[in-house]
Amino acid sequence: MATQPADRTPISGRVDRRGRLVAADPELVNLQREAGSSLGAPLAIPQLAAIVRMAQQLRIPVARRAIAAGVDQDIDMWVRAVPQGDEATFTIERWDSRAPQGPRLSSLGGGDAGPLSSAGRWSVDEQLRIVAISDAAAELIGVAAAEASGQLLTRLVRLEEDPDGGMPMFQALASRTSFSRQQVRRRSDDRPLLLSGEVVLGAGDSFAGFEGSVALADQPQADEAAPPVAAFDELLRSPLRNIIESADQIAGRSDGPLRDQYAAYGSDISAAAHHLLSVVRSMGEEGGARRSTVDLVELVYEAVGLMDSDAGEREITIAVEPLHTFGALGEARSVIQILVNLISNATRHSPVRATVTISFERSAGRSMVHVADDGPGIDPADQQRIFGRFERGTSEGQGSGLGLAISRRLARSMDGDIQLVSTPGRGSRFSLVLPSL
Repeated sequence: MATQPADRTPISGRVDRRGRLVAADPELVNLQREAGSSLGAPLAIPQLAAIVRMAQQLRIPVARRAIAAGVDQDIDMWVRAVPQGDEATFTIERWDSRAPQGPRLSSLGGGDAGPLSSAGRWSVDEQLRIVAISDAAAELIGVAAAEASGQLLTRLVRLEEDPDGGMPMFQALASRTSFSRQQVRRRSDDRPLLLSGEVVLGAGDSFAGFEGSVALADQPQADEAAPPVAAFDELLRSPLRNIIESADQIAGRSDGPLRDQYAAYGSDISAAAHHLLSVVRSMGEEGGARRSTVDLVELVYEAVGLMDSDAGEREITIAVEPLHTFGALGEARSVIQILVNLISNATRHSPVRATVTISFERSAGRSMVHVADDGPGIDPADQQRIFGRFERGTSEGQGSGLGLAISRRLARSMDGDIQLVSTPGRGSRFSLVLPSL
């Protein structure tokens, strides 16, 4: 078991040019063994390995937060890696143990260790040197990602004053706060861009830089207008494919020995990203889906598997009517997408420790899957409105407002529909209706 150091002395390690852990303090050696590797073998804690690899590639010191999983605990740590020739040394300056979390998509997000892969994303240190940058962000700025890494951001773009004479990024740097809508121009061709950034905190909650996004200045921002569906499609497909590729590498242990829990993380991430990619594709597709025989019981359990961790966070039970099989005509991926949306809505709007019930019904040549919750219900005046694009049940609700619109369109493309029965104060029941066999 990787124990927490009693005296809080920084834990040290050294990695050679091939990524092998060649020297380490005892606590780190134990963590390496728990991950299925050993001293002298490749560093097998993915979050640590990503930070060290970044320092070696950029040839600059890199400090990042990471969350690693031990046998019976998660370890929240602050890691500082320093390149030394072809090797790199690193110290873990904070080592806080906490209860382990099961495999779920958000488990990887807290680590934030790898280079950014999302479109238009970048990260800088406290001196505004670029630590990580996505290919999309580098392209917008007008440089290659490899060339941008390690350079001062202000050498690549020229900051401009806003209409009030201020510079949001410099004001945020002075006050250690987040900023938005910093106007900049590419130094290569003077093209206008907008930067937004969130504060990155280091050891002891010290300021460690910014992480943010870049966009063309002539594109509408999220708070100005709803982006068109085509823009979502173009923006998300490439980074989702990158996520899937990286997750499959984790699940397949392609970078060396890896503990089973890490491989499970990769499998969960890949499955969720595949589903999200199908959502993105469907947002821009208007044609009808191909129909074949599907088993709705099997597809329900696959959808529940994707949503189970979200339900578990709020101690919500998803109860499925016990049937062996329940056939219908439809397209499997579209059905799963619809069911995930309906289960997600039910889970999100249910009270803590409630039960979401999934049942099946056949009537008049139609096969139905009912998803019922004990939430606040939906006012009759809103029961048709919520099926429109970018509409949500309440102004305080989460989500993009696309789920029900996509679900109904997909259902109708399969000669089916989404039906709603709801009474304010008594919950809601959404039903996927498909042709029977």
